[in-house]
Amino acid sequence: MDEHFINMGEIIQSLRVYKGLDIEEVAEDICSVEELELIEKNKQSPTLDQLSELAIKLNVQLSDLFDFVNADSFNYVSAVNELIKKYKRNRNYQAIYEIVQREMDNPLYNFPLGKQYLLWHQAICLYYLSDSKDKEKDLAIRRLNEAIEITNPKKTSLTEREIEIKMAIAIIEKDSKELEQSIIIFKDILEEIDTLPSLGDPRVRLRALFGLAQSLSNLERYVESLIYCEKGIEHCINDDSLFLLGEFLYQAALNNVMLGSNEDGKEYLTKSLHIFNLQENSNLAELVKGQLEKIASQ
Repeated sequence: MDEHFINMGEIIQSLRVYKGLDIEEVAEDICSVEELELIEKNKQSPTLDQLSELAIKLNVQLSDLFDFVNADSFNYVSAVNELIKKYKRNRNYQAIYEIVQREMDNPLYNFPLGKQYLLWHQAICLYYLSDSKDKEKDLAIRRLNEAIEITNPKKTSLTEREIEIKMAIAIIEKDSKELEQSIIIFKDILEEIDTLPSLGDPRVRLRALFGLAQSLSNLERYVESLIYCEKGIEHCINDDSLFLLGEFLYQAALNNVMLGSNEDGKEYLTKSLHIFNLQENSNLAELVKGQLEKIASQ
């Protein structure tokens, strides 16, 4: 089910659970428990009379039930998710945490993909907002695994979203210096991506390739890291995307310098500087200039 699609059965179930009502209590004098179970699972459509009586039991207006499933409700969930994505790009984990906590009791999120999305980002915040990251790391990873299990209990044949959640685990392992473990997970992710019939967001593969290249470089496995940098650059070009292109070029430059190939390193640095200037990323541009000056002084 698409994260923006919420059907009537899920809304009825979400409101019932949110209000702490047993299914027998809601079904009483309206339909059988079995019928309501089918309605909630979207295997049977309620009549208008049943919807009206269900609305009364759930203490909402009949029009509210339809409002929950109209385009505005879709747009609300979509808008919140996009806001979380924006804050994630900026690494504003406090803002993400506040949004997640606010939406935890929102019936619009009380369906599998909604719960998954919030748990995923709650876990990320637990790690990055903690003063003791070692203490919170295991809890964050456990929550991320729980998020995957919401839609895939056996964690096999992962969907694109489930792969993204698994990537959060790999990144936490990398950031906590568990580099060998992060490499294993990143490589698993790349294999899982290759099994997908298509990739909705090409940036998912690019993030995995870049995380893997970084982890390998940090373990001084520069030749192997360079291979994944080149793959990342190739995918950026094929996808006609600047996303992480400058970073791949910069990482390739560092690998070449560490391997003693200063001229190749300089060439990659020059290309990465061009990309960062195009993106008006002054911080990374200055970083590259510093590396170029360092090579020139040798």
